[in-house]
Amino acid sequence: MLEKLMVFVEEISMEAALEQLMPKLLDDIEFEIFRFQCKDDLLKNLPARLRAYSTWLPPEWAILVLVDRDNSDCRELKQQLEGIAQAAGLQTKSQGVARFQVANRIVIEELEAWFFGDWVAVKAAYPRVQENIPQKASFRDPDAIKGGTWEALERVLKKAGYFSVGINKLQCAREVAAHMIPEANRSASFQAMVAAVEAARAWD
Repeated sequence: MLEKLMVFVEEISMEAALEQLMPKLLDDIEFEIFRFQCKDDLLKNLPARLRAYSTWLPPEWAILVLVDRDNSDCRELKQQLEGIAQAAGLQTKSQGVARFQVANRIVIEELEAWFFGDWVAVKAAYPRVQENIPQKASFRDPDAIKGGTWEALERVLKKAGYFSVGINKLQCAREVAAHMIPEANRSASFQAMVAAVEAARAWD
């Protein structure tokens, strides 16, 4: 049975969102979020961090690594993460083991795609935004929004009269994630993250 989930993230707004989301996914299971300075910092420090964990990680604990795709090739980035974990001697979910130690997940394209995936939550946090955003062609697939998802969200929020001087990503993450319903999210990358958490929770 899963006793603790450790989550590695690359920036503060993802940390803020997960502080709201993880209790919804884990109920009373303990979790701890480790935030790095940026994506490059996470990738640079991940090998040493995982090697250290491999020496003492309890069998009832798991690690979830979340990295934004940004402009990276998704397959290459996933292979890089898998290689780091396996070089550290840890078993990954992608290896097909039931009780994996590490699950690597790519956020496509970045955190704000998850917000577009739950527009009801965005509207709950910011009631003046247009309700029909998910029906517009450019927003139907939250993971395929062109030109950057946080920039797109900023434009939508500004148009509705919020964040006139520029989006506060940390504030937005806290306020939207507080309303998010995980099972309702339309983002495939969000659901892949949820599936990894649920797989860990399903351990005997």
